[in-house]
Order: sequence, then structure tokens, then C-alpha cells
Amino acid sequence: MTEAFSIGIAGLGTVGVGVVKILQTHADMIAERAGRPIKIVSVTAGNKNKDRGVDISGYDWADSLDNMAQDTRLDAVIEMIGGSEGPVKGMIENALSTGKHVVTANKALLAHHGVALAKLAEENNVTIAYEAAIAGGIPVVKTLREGLSANKVQNIYGILNGTCNYILSDMRETGRDFEVVLKEAQDLGYAEADPSFDVDGIDAAHKLALLGALAFGVEPDFKGLNIEGIRAVGFDDIKYATELGYRIKLLGMASHNDQGYMQTMEPCLVPINSALGSVESVFNAVMMDGDYVDKVMMEGRGAGEGPTASSVVADIIDLAKGNGLPVFSVATNKLKSVDWQSFEDVESCFYLHLKVKDEKGVLAGITACLDKENISVDNFIQRGHDSNGTASIIIETHATNAIAINSAIVDIEALGNVQGKAISMRIEKL
Repeated sequence: MTEAFSIGIAGLGTVGVGVVKILQTHADMIAERAGRPIKIVSVTAGNKNKDRGVDISGYDWADSLDNMAQDTRLDAVIEMIGGSEGPVKGMIENALSTGKHVVTANKALLAHHGVALAKLAEENNVTIAYEAAIAGGIPVVKTLREGLSANKVQNIYGILNGTCNYILSDMRETGRDFEVVLKEAQDLGYAEADPSFDVDGIDAAHKLALLGALAFGVEPDFKGLNIEGIRAVGFDDIKYATELGYRIKLLGMASHNDQGYMQTMEPCLVPINSALGSVESVFNAVMMDGDYVDKVMMEGRGAGEGPTASSVVADIIDLAKGNGLPVFSVATNKLKSVDWQSFEDVESCFYLHLKVKDEKGVLAGITACLDKENISVDNFIQRGHDSNGTASIIIETHATNAIAINSAIVDIEALGNVQGKAISMRIEKL
């Protein structure tokens, strides 16, 4: 049989162990599909003696990341540690410089340093494979780089963080507020002890930056992203959105049209009966508009041992077959450096939630503020006052833009009978 494709695995956490399990369980099948055996030569992690529930006794233990990166026996290094700086970044640079492919699930590293690493890979005739970095088990990288390569992709919409989707789904189903559901998500292992990367939208934004690069042939630009998480979304907003016929989702959006290139990560309302509106719990989904295929939608588990490890092994098989593609669909000297335009002037409908004193003249004042910005009302809900005499007014607008909405909100919040901060979210009628 053809010579084995030899790999080293750095990181034996949930995903790293999952990769070992798949390669051990499906060794013969994988060898047939790859055209040669996949051989784990060495592994490394923080604790050599930890019981991980998988037999690694037949593999060499690399004493350091640098030793693995410089191991001349390896065809590829599989990085399952994470982090955008420090030793992991150095190991990947070292591996590429010494002619080794890299497979990674490290979306933060690629979002911040992807172009420089891609150039280094090209200089050494190797590549970086990262299917597992975006949406876990959903093969979105392969779809964009291969399946849709004949299309000009115009729009991408993504539910890209399972923790946020779980929290929003559970809040709707149980009536509990954000902090309570977040604590449960942490207890179940869906959210980290410090959940900021998830609930503040940073993890999902890393993935969106990579999707935009793949789809549009541009340099990933994490810093050019507007990012807003889900901390401000309350159960009342989820309830009122449902009354209006919508679900609230943390939605990543990237577009390329006559207005330029745009990308944003923010909570949005989407129709209940839409493809993205039906994506619940820890599931992820990506929808893409191509000029010849129209809409393409993929849904699946966005994290976890099995789905993520499955994507990692699929990348390893591709490399063993000799299918090394440009990191971001085209060579780095063809990637465009673009100025990302703000989503603020993109027209859409909006959801507004206002807390007001339950007294005469409230509606007239709010309506005057909206009229001043030429914002018309499509739907309206008013709910009775609470023990403090505060009522909720919910407004669904006709198409406008965030500049007009934000200007109207400034005037509305200055009204004497409006209490606290207004909640506003974009409505995407997908």
C-alpha cells in the first residue's frame, strides 16, 4: 500500500481525543478513502499522564510544541489547542516553515493572522485546512471553496455559536431570563466559566470573518466587524418577537453588493417559519446566496467532540489525497484588502421595545420622533403597566436604516415619559 500520511496531534482535549477515536475506529475505511493509511506518529498536551479514555500508548509523546513542529517524520500537524497568540501561533509558523501541512479548528488565530499564515504556507508549498473552525461539523469551508466556486456569493447569513442559540431557545421555551439560562448552560458544559467569547459574539465573529474571506476573496478583517452579543436580550423581547411572528437569533451577516462589502454580528429577528428561524438549541446554520444556485442552506451541530473531530479528520483525508487548496479560496496575492462598509445604512425593518410611563401623550411623542426620521410603523403592541406603572410599547417598523433608528431613539429616550434605554434589533425577513 502507498506510504502512510503521518501526523502529530497537538492538544488532547475534547476534539483532539475525538480525532484519535475516529482515526482508530475507522482506520481501514479512512485508508480506503484517503488512498493510504493515516498514521498518528506523535501527540502532545498539557498532562502526559491524564486518563483521556482513549489509548495513546502507541504514539510518541512530543515534549514541546516546537519539537512536534520540527519532527521530520510528520506530513502534517493537527492543532487542537486554540488561542490566537503565543506558543500555538509559533508552532504553526514553525510547522509551515518546515514544510508541514496544518489542520486546525482555531478560528481566532486565522481571523487575526490568517493572511500572514496563508502566505507562509504558500512559500513552503503546504496549506492550512480549517473546516472545523467554522460551524463544527457543517462542511461550509468545502462548500464555499469547492461546491460554490462557480458562483459569485452575494450574501452569507450564519447562526454560528451554539451556546448563544441554546440560551435564546431555552429562554423562549422556559420563560427564564438570560443569567439563569447562562448558568445552566455553564453547568451543562455548553458555556465556559468565562462566557464572554460566546455571549458577546466574539467567537461567532471570528467565524464570520473567515466566511467573508472565503466567499468574497478578501482578506479576513475581524477588526472591521461590528459585534454585538446577546446579553441585552430579555425574555420579554423573545416573547414579543414571538407575538410578531419572529425568533431572535445571534446572526452573522456578510454581503457584497453595489454598496460595497459589509459584515456585522448582532441579534436579529427572523421569521419563525424561515429556514434560520427553525434552527434551535446548540445547532448552527449557514445560508448563502449565489448568483447561479440561489440559496444554499446547511444546518448541523456546531461544536462537540464528534462533529468537530469529524471535520478535522475530513481535512486530514483531503491532505492525504493531495487535495491542498488555497487557504482563502484564492492565492494570497489575489486577496483584496477592502474597506468594510457599515451596516448602519443598509435598509431593513426594525424591532423597538420601549418602557414608558402609562400616561396620556406617550404615543404622540414617540410617533413624532419616528416621523421626524421618516420611519413608518408596520406593527404595534402595547402591554399593560406593571407595579411601577410602566408599560411596554413594541414597534415593528417598515424598511429604514440604523442611522434613522438610532437618531429617533435619541429623541425618544429624551422624552419625559420614556424610561430607561430602548431596545432595537434588525429584522431580517429571509
